[in-house]
Amino acid sequence: MKTWTLRFRAKDKKNFEEVRSGLKEYETRAGTIKYRPIEVGDELVFVCDRDRFSKMIVQKYSWPDVDTMVKEIPFKKIMPSVSSLEEMKKAYASYPDYNEKIREFGLLGFKLK
Repeated sequence: MKTWTLRFRAKDKKNFEEVRSGLKEYETRAGTIKYRPIEVGDELVFVCDRDRFSKMIVQKYSWPDVDTMVKEIPFKKIMPSVSSLEEMKKAYASYPDYNEKIREFGLLGFKLK
């Protein structure tokens, strides 16, 4: 088991709190080399400003794109505050270079406990 730190920008504090409360059951990241070694059983430490908490990974997923991901996992379990797939795609596009990273590396998903 390894411990990994995942950071949230202050403006994404709402997402951080959704993970903490369990409302957001899955954490996703572009499948870059940085996140590929994360495995089932590892601990994720979520950090936003000075606030932190941890969750365990109980399942790991890999998808080529957002459309494939939402065929397997309902989008509300990934982004509880969005009301449509289009809104989810806009949210991903709001992160720096995220669309390009998804195109190049796909998406990784982690079911949390």
